[in-house]
Amino acid sequence: MNTFKNAIGHLLAQAGLSDQVISPVRLVLLVALAIAAALLAGWLCRRIVIPLLLKLTAKTEARWDDVVFNRDVLLSVCRIVPAIVIWVLLPEVFNEHPAVHELLSRLTAIYITVMSVRAAITFADSFRLLEGERRSARQQYLYSFISVLKIILIFIAAIIVVGIAIDKDPSSLLAGLGAASAILMLAFQDTIKGLVAGVRLTSNDMLHKGDWITVPSAGANGRVEEISLTMVKVRNFDNTIVSVTPQTLVDGSFQNWLGMEQSDGRKVSRRIYFDFRNIGIIDEETRRRLVERGYYKESEIGSEAVNLTLFREYIERWIAARPEVNGDMVVLVRQAEATQAGLAVELNFWLKEKAGAPYERQAAGIMEYVFGVTPQFGLRIYQQFPEQ
Repeated sequence: MNTFKNAIGHLLAQAGLSDQVISPVRLVLLVALAIAAALLAGWLCRRIVIPLLLKLTAKTEARWDDVVFNRDVLLSVCRIVPAIVIWVLLPEVFNEHPAVHELLSRLTAIYITVMSVRAAITFADSFRLLEGERRSARQQYLYSFISVLKIILIFIAAIIVVGIAIDKDPSSLLAGLGAASAILMLAFQDTIKGLVAGVRLTSNDMLHKGDWITVPSAGANGRVEEISLTMVKVRNFDNTIVSVTPQTLVDGSFQNWLGMEQSDGRKVSRRIYFDFRNIGIIDEETRRRLVERGYYKESEIGSEAVNLTLFREYIERWIAARPEVNGDMVVLVRQAEATQAGLAVELNFWLKEKAGAPYERQAAGIMEYVFGVTPQFGLRIYQQFPEQ
C-alpha cells in the first residue's frame, strides 16, 4: 500500500502540483479508491458469489441448504463485505490522520457488529422455512433455542456497540452488569417463563404447530398457527385469532385433539333419558310390531323381555352395522345411572369421519333415528314440560 501511495504522490508531482497540494489530493484519491474497492467487493458478492452459491445449492437433493442459504441470508452477509474492505484499508489511508482514523474505525466496527448480528438473525429465522404443516417436538426445541439465541445476540451486540462507542472493553461492561441483573430479570421475566413453559410443552410432546387444541379459559378452539417463547397463536374455526401464553397452557389445562385425528375414528357419546313409567315387559302389540318391522324375529323375543333391553340390543346392532361407524372399535349402548330426569342410556361409538361438519351431520343422523324408533318399543323419552 505504501508503494501505491508513493506512486500516486510521484504522479501528482509530475503533474506539477506543489507539495502542499499533493497530500490532500492523494488522501482524496485514496479515499475514493477505498470506497470504489468496497463497492466493487459488494457488487462482486451480489452479482457473482450469490448466484453461484444459489446454483450450487439448487443442484443438491437436500432441501435444508436451499432454505438455510437462501437469498436473504446471502444478501445479509454481502452487506458486511464492503465494511470489511474499508476496515482493512483504513490504517493505510488515514495513517497520517490518527483522529479521523480512530473515528472511522469505530463507526466501521459498529456497522460490522450490527450487520453481523442482523445476518445471524436472518440465518436463524431461515430455519422456520423448513417446517411443515405440523411442527415436531425437535423442531420446537430448535425454534425455542433460536428465539433465546436471538435475544442473547442482540444483547451482546448492544454491549459491544456501547463498548466501541465509549472505547471500553465490552467484557468489563458485561462484568459491571451484575448489579443490574435484577432489573434485567424483571424485564425479561415473560421471556424466561415462556422459555421454561415452552420446554415443558415440547419435552412432554404436548403441542405442535398445526394441532387442533381447545383452551376453554382463553376461548380458544382451533389450529395452532405459531408457537413462540411468549405466545401461542390459535386460529379459531371462525377465523378469529386467540393468543395464549405458554405459561397459561402449562399451569392450566387444554385439550389437544391430535390423538383423535391420528386414530381410526372420532368418538360419539350421547345420553338419552327414558321415563320410568314406560319401562316394563313388552305386551303382545309391541311384540307384534317389533317382528313386523324386522327389528327382531319371534324366536328372539322371550316371554318376559323388557322393552328397554330390546331397545338397547337393537340399537347396538344397528349402529355397529352402519357404514359410517367403525365397527372395529367399541360400540356400546349401556345403562347409566338413574336420575330424577329418568333412566339414562348412554350410546358410545366411533365414526370414521373426523372432520367437523361431516362428523356432526353423521352423528346427528344416527341420533335422530334413535329418537324416531324409540316409540316402537313402547318407550318414551323423558321431557320436562313447562308449567302452564
